[in-house]
Order: sequence, then C-alpha cells, then structure tokens
Amino acid sequence: MEQAPSTPKQKVVIIGGGFAGLNLVKKLDRSKFEIILINRHNYHSFPPLFYQIASSGLDPGSICFPLRRELFRRLDGKAMTLVMGNATSINVEKKTVKVDDRDIAYDKLVIATGTTNNFFNMPDLIEDVFTLKSAPQAIRCRNQILYNLEKAANTKDAELRRRLLSFVVIGGGPTGVEIAGALGEMKRYVVPREYPSIPQQDMRILLVEAAPSLLGTMDPRSGAEVEKYLKHLLVDVKTGVGMQSYKDGVVKLADGQSIRSDTVIWTAGVTGVKLDVVGADIHRGRGNRFVVDGCNRVVGLDDVYAIGDIALMPDVDPVFPSGHPQLAQVAIQQSKLLAKNLNKREEKIFIYNDKGTMATVGRNRAVADLGKIHLSGFPAWFIWMFIHLISILGMRNKISVLINWIWAYFSYQSSLRILIRPDKYPVKNRWREK
Repeated sequence: MEQAPSTPKQKVVIIGGGFAGLNLVKKLDRSKFEIILINRHNYHSFPPLFYQIASSGLDPGSICFPLRRELFRRLDGKAMTLVMGNATSINVEKKTVKVDDRDIAYDKLVIATGTTNNFFNMPDLIEDVFTLKSAPQAIRCRNQILYNLEKAANTKDAELRRRLLSFVVIGGGPTGVEIAGALGEMKRYVVPREYPSIPQQDMRILLVEAAPSLLGTMDPRSGAEVEKYLKHLLVDVKTGVGMQSYKDGVVKLADGQSIRSDTVIWTAGVTGVKLDVVGADIHRGRGNRFVVDGCNRVVGLDDVYAIGDIALMPDVDPVFPSGHPQLAQVAIQQSKLLAKNLNKREEKIFIYNDKGTMATVGRNRAVADLGKIHLSGFPAWFIWMFIHLISILGMRNKISVLINWIWAYFSYQSSLRILIRPDKYPVKNRWREK
C-alpha cells in the first residue's frame, strides 16, 4: 500500500528577534512550517533595561541572550534557520526579502522589526544625541557618562566641568524618567564618594518633557509621584516645554532657554524601523507602522503579517480603537495568537489583555498601574523588579541581574563603572551598522 505524500512545509520568514519575533518562533508548529528568523544581531536583548547598561548598573551580557543557544539548543533547531543581517525591503510580487546582498524567499512573512528613534523632523540629531534603543547605543551612552565624569574630576576649569557634567534627558516617558533617575542616584550617592574632586552641585541633570506632565500614558498620579522622586534625587524637571534644537553643544528649548551640555540623551519618541515594500502601494499608519487587521495581516498585502511595535491595529479592540500601546506585552500576546492562528489555520481576532504599566526611578522608587490598582514606592519597585527579572532570558542572566541588584541595593556600589572603548583599528566595513 503506497503511503500518501506528506504536505510540504510552508516557509515562514520572520524579520526581527525581539519579544514578538522570538515568541512567534517558539510557538509555531515546526512540523508544518520551515522557519527563517532574520535579525540584525545574533542575540535577543531586553530593551526595558537598556537604561541600566547606560548608567553602569548592569553588564550588557546580563540582558542579552544568544539567539543560537535559544533556537538550536533549547528548541533543537529543527526546521529552523537564523540569518544575521539587515532586512531592507520586501518584494511582494516575488515574495522575497532583501537581506544585505541576497534575497530570501517566503511563503508567509512576519514583520516584527520594532521601532527606532523618532527625531521629529530633526534628522541631524542622530549624529549628536545619545539614544537607548539598542545595547550598542546604551554602551555608547555609558562610555560618554563615565568619560565626562573622569574628565570633570581632573579639570580645574569650572566652566568646562559644568558643561561636562550637564546631562539633558529629552522625553518624559518610562525610559526618560528611568535614565534620569539612574543619573540622579549617581549624583546623590556615587559622585560624593567616588569623585571627591567634583562639587556635587556642578553636576546637573535636566529632564525635559513637552507634554504637561511626565508619564503621560499612565495614571496622572504616577507622573506626579515620579516627579517628586526625581527631585529628591536632585534631578531638575521641566514639563510643557519641547526642545527646538541642539547644535554646537547648546540645547535650545521652546521657552527660549539655552543649556550648554556635552551629553543629550534622546528618549522622546519612536518610529517604525524602515522597511521598503516593492510591488505594492500600501498605507502606513502613524509612526511609520504597518496597518493590520484583527488577525495581524498587513492591510493590502497577501501572506504578510506584522506584530509588535511595528503593527498598528485600529478599529478592532474596543478598548484601544486607535491601536495598542507599543509595549512588550502587546508584542508577546500578538505573537502567541498569530502562532495559534497559523498552526490551526484559524482567524481569531486579537484582543489585548492589559496587564499594566510600570516605571522606576531608582531604589524603592517606582510607580505601577495594574488595571484599577495604582501602586508607588517600595511595593511598586518590588513588583517592577520581579516582573523584569522573570522576563529576562536565561537562568545565568537572571542570577547575574539579581546579584547586581542586591549588591547595588545595599551598597550603592557597582563594579561596572569601567570605561572600555573599542579600538579604532582594524577598520572592517562589515562590522559597521547600516
């Protein structure tokens, strides 16, 4: 008796190895699909803690996890391929993805590229400000902070010292208040002990937010409490004023104020990672996001899906008629539902289960909006720490982060304030980000 030929596997190409992409890989049925994951780096990182790399609170390796270890050891690597490269465009007629210098064919494509920095029609800022959207950007920011502290500790020029120690954070969302709080802890607790030649008052941290209050997407109480915490950490807060320009080391605000600063940290906005579409004219939503239906299919394209921060799902979820917030939980939940729909060939509509929003500004200082429950202070900080700890990949990473947090909690010390910069040579073009 002849055996019926098996159904050939469909090739699913996933662009992006963040929360959305990696969770989709884990949930897809590999007996039905051949999976190709395309990612710019060979690791998965944990963006909510990039600010702790920038402030020397954590080592980069503690929040980055090798993708090959996750895919080929934990998941056995069956019917799976990892491609480290930069996806620049998709051709929907040929059903291919352009990755650096080659094309990769797909049967179904899932875009999970996430977001990058939005400079709001000020493109020159990309060369002048520090950002926190990747581990390399966070390392670059950390090196700048440490370099400025070392230079300031050894100069007798008071004006130069104040400029070196002037840190301006643009954007009062969770990332902005967290990096400002981390810098505030350095000013209040670290500088007096480890940089005795620096007068504490010479270090200035200014947080600038164009909206009337901090943490605008959270409960109004959260913004007020965070502002109080920041002021206790000697951080100046300026709300209701945006930044007009940053040139020649001078920040100009909309109210006419000018601030000399060598270090401006930009956390003011995000936009979808650029990915050109060839062969179709589609409508992009706000923030350069792909507009999707309730099943995360990109409107106007066949066999193309978008999940996570890059996807905009309007007029589907009654609680979020204008689209969902760009949070990790949205990305994780969308990836799980899409995997279920593809595995079972279903078309269940996505409804977001909002588990809350949190932000911290340092030791025992945090806010959390968990449904109708609002928490602040130590309870919110403890929950924030627990949630972030269990969300990090790898037991070694979890233990490393926990040890660092416990040590820092009791001592306010860190062995990570080490200035290590990459050497200039040899110059290799393939290592440069495009």
